[in-house]
Amino acid sequence: MRAELKTEMIEAVAFDMDGLMFETESIYWQSADELLKRRGFQYTDELAEQVMGRPPEYCFKLFIERFGLTESWRALQQESESIFLDILSRGFAVQPGLFELLEFLQARQIPCCVCTSSAQQVASVALREKDVLRYMSFVLTSDDIVQGKPAPEAYLKASSQFSVPPSHMLVLEDSVAGCRASRSAGSPCVMLKASHNAKVDFSGAEMVVERLDDPRLLAFIRP
Repeated sequence: MRAELKTEMIEAVAFDMDGLMFETESIYWQSADELLKRRGFQYTDELAEQVMGRPPEYCFKLFIERFGLTESWRALQQESESIFLDILSRGFAVQPGLFELLEFLQARQIPCCVCTSSAQQVASVALREKDVLRYMSFVLTSDDIVQGKPAPEAYLKASSQFSVPPSHMLVLEDSVAGCRASRSAGSPCVMLKASHNAKVDFSGAEMVVERLDDPRLLAFIRP
């Protein structure tokens, strides 16, 4: 935990989705790789790190610039989402401790939301499949945001909808872009370390955990 943090009473919690709630970063990798293979190119670790946590427009415009593609970013998004949803339908896992954390928050009447860079269509399928929506007050996707992460818009909008100060809304993230968005909004950020982000810079986080039900995280939310 950052030594300078002044712990506030946490009144709400905002969850990122991909990589944080669900083990879906590998599915994004597969869908991006397939999208680029169809055009004679290869997805790489370096490219994956650049787009992690970013909204679709940023990601697909980067592909267009990097590989000289002629399609619009919207066309690439639609094709990628079709690939993604097909792979998603074969099954995916939740991150360890997710439901334990959600039950902990629900028992203490701490409201939750999802703030994801994924499109609404993708998010709704994943959240319904794992029956997570019943825990959430609302969901914000890339379709609801003008400036995606690392801009703070999503988290500022979430704290406003909760009617709590940003400093009283805990953000749970797994990407540098998401952590920067949280910090810019003025919200404390706890990051989940997993296989897909082992090389990520976690220095901006208040705390780094490897399970969402880590006792330190639970104590930070409600001592």
